[in-house]
Amino acid sequence: MIYSDLLAHVHARLAKEWGVPADPAADKTFGASVPDWPAFPDSAAALAYLKQHYKLVILSNVDRTSFAGSNKRLGVEFDAIYTAQDIGSYKPDLRNFHYMLEKLAARGITKDKILHTAQSLFHDHGPAKLVGLTSCWIDRRHAAAGWGATMPPPANATYEWRFTSLQAMADAHKAEAGG
Repeated sequence: MIYSDLLAHVHARLAKEWGVPADPAADKTFGASVPDWPAFPDSAAALAYLKQHYKLVILSNVDRTSFAGSNKRLGVEFDAIYTAQDIGSYKPDLRNFHYMLEKLAARGITKDKILHTAQSLFHDHGPAKLVGLTSCWIDRRHAAAGWGATMPPPANATYEWRFTSLQAMADAHKAEAGG
């Protein structure tokens, strides 16, 4: 099921659970809302900086249409975009990571050249470790308790670097590079 359909389904289930009258139009509107979700304020500038030094690849749980809307807010051209719709499964399924690794290997990008950078310890860092990737945690919830909308992370959800924003990661690179 593509992400926009999944969101619509979840919206309907939550409305039922909460005793809200069924509204298929509202369900569909919510399902199609991803392109309207704001990007984190630091993302566009940080990605623009990082693009000057690295290839940028997306491995996303959303569908292609939803990501295209989000990408407009980011304003950067990604070198590759792999969505759950392309792969047929959602992270943390290892199939997503194997798919990405196979596609990147076909472009000559080996696992040792990849830094998997993400917020979700559950959806990203746990499986990234299982497939042997180096990773960087963008800990956007550093000032909040709990795991937000994600499941608690598995024990193997480790990472090599941690920053509280993507901009902090870009700033660290800039400082390391002497500029």
